[in-house]
Amino acid sequence: MNQHILLTGATGMLGRDLIKTLLKRGDKISVLSRRPQQIDQVKVFLWDVYKQEIDPDCLEGVDSIIHLAGENIAKEKWSDQRKKEIIDSRVLSTQLLYKTITENSNQVKHFISAAAVGYYGSRGDEILTEESNPGNNFLADCCVKWENAIDQGRELGLRIVKIRTGVVLAKDEGALEAMAKPIRFFAGAPLGKGKQWIPWIHYQDMTRIYIHTLDNEALTGAYNASAPFPVTNKEMTKAIAKQLHRPVWPFSVPEKVLQLILGEMSSLVMNSTHTTAQKILSSGFLFRYTHLEEALADIYSA
Repeated sequence: MNQHILLTGATGMLGRDLIKTLLKRGDKISVLSRRPQQIDQVKVFLWDVYKQEIDPDCLEGVDSIIHLAGENIAKEKWSDQRKKEIIDSRVLSTQLLYKTITENSNQVKHFISAAAVGYYGSRGDEILTEESNPGNNFLADCCVKWENAIDQGRELGLRIVKIRTGVVLAKDEGALEAMAKPIRFFAGAPLGKGKQWIPWIHYQDMTRIYIHTLDNEALTGAYNASAPFPVTNKEMTKAIAKQLHRPVWPFSVPEKVLQLILGEMSSLVMNSTHTTAQKILSSGFLFRYTHLEEALADIYSA
């Protein structure tokens, strides 16, 4: 059954792919944007999260909200101000959507929100399920506050789904491009000990998980969104180098060097997060790309 979906974070990699996929199957799309823009077949409404301003007409006819908005956590170093912006962009945007739902007539029933595997912090080789406790670094603290804000929607009678996103792989942008860049310039090497687990996912499977949770009303709560077979940083580096026909140096970049360059943000590449995809698999979802090699081969052949 076709739906009318309100989407935030539409200009990002995932947002763009979701719009294309949803329109292709006949859904109607509205978008919340910080600035005026034109998107073919999509109605754009304006909002300002920090000023808590929004066009209430954005809810007209909407059945479901897919909430992807949030500051890019890897855009710049994590000063105290930047960390506040990263948290506020997620928490305040969620609160503004709920306030708008509360104060205006609407038919919204489903609220599907991005979340992140950063919730778990760095846990070594521990197998992490959706029931695992949160970690204790900045990313985990951010994710806990983010999910607490999302969960407030239950008080409005909404079906809440939280998609704890892993490292989304897509060509020429995002995490994959950041990892591939030094490899292209013959400077590829594992980071730290290279043993930290990376919960990766092909961008098409990421889109399909959102569609799956949108269409299956029995699904509620948190779901890990990462392929069934995570890999270590060393394995990821070698797999990317193989696709790019580049060598990998036989030594690693010391963790202290990464901390010197990136500061606290080094946790983005040093966190070890061994998530399991069993819950989303048990819901009937089937990954198209379960192994890293086949995912990268598809991405780089596109």
